[in-house]
Amino acid sequence: MSLPVAFVSVILIWSTTPLAIKWSALGIGFSFAVLARMAISMLLCVLLLAALRIRFSMHRKALLSYLASGLSMFGAMMLTYWSSQYVSSGMISVLFGLSPLITSLGAALWLKEEALTPSKLAGMLLGFAGLVLVFQGGLSLGDGALAGLMALFIAVASQSLGLVWIKRIADDSHPVATTLGSLVVALPLFFIAWWFADGHIPTAMPERAVEATLYLGVFGSVLGFVLYYYMIKHMETGRIALIALITPVIALLLGHSLNQEAVLPNVWFGTASILLGLVLHHWGEQWRAYLPIGRRGR
Repeated sequence: MSLPVAFVSVILIWSTTPLAIKWSALGIGFSFAVLARMAISMLLCVLLLAALRIRFSMHRKALLSYLASGLSMFGAMMLTYWSSQYVSSGMISVLFGLSPLITSLGAALWLKEEALTPSKLAGMLLGFAGLVLVFQGGLSLGDGALAGLMALFIAVASQSLGLVWIKRIADDSHPVATTLGSLVVALPLFFIAWWFADGHIPTAMPERAVEATLYLGVFGSVLGFVLYYYMIKHMETGRIALIALITPVIALLLGHSLNQEAVLPNVWFGTASILLGLVLHHWGEQWRAYLPIGRRGR
């Protein structure tokens, strides 16, 4: 696999995923849409494990990893799908841009693996200032927008802190096996949530919803993560971090052009603040080393 191809593919998948989430729930409901997506993903993972002869680990660390990632997946995805009824696809991508900042904070407090340097703290403050601006922009979007944004932020925190939990467990199972194990844990929870939220199987599904659900099941849930794990093993962290800077802007533009979503000035300013916070968080210390104050401190 070519690294540039993997890099571009992940950007395209993650940029289009929020819009696909909104489209997949059209006419079938958010709970059935996410259940169908995860069922497709699980079937694909089973086929991949069999075709590639990947071992499905069952030792203690693997089981703990499946539990952590499955619970995190359920919380993040269910809240994201629910919030998609009230917020734009662009906002979904923008708020998920906070994931690296929340993950870094959780790693510093829970894993003690990295110090909260001035640059990292400044980046986090800028990111959360951007979050406030996005929330302000969302207040004018109508009933349910504020609740949707709050649910979406909890979804981002669930995914980010779930990653920290998984890293703390330190399981070395194959990514496809980990994805399948996560789905084994999460799929029954998605079924229960669907049963109590709706419990109705749509008799007629809009073509766009079917296509979006298949796209998310194959690309959004499986291929995207496999390529992402591949890049983690073979690419510098700084370059991977660029993904979080590119996808929110593309998602905002796609939502505006393909789904006629309004993008208010506060949302653009908030997005810029979050992206600047990510830049400062990832590269602030490197830049600081080249400044006179940084050299004097060495």
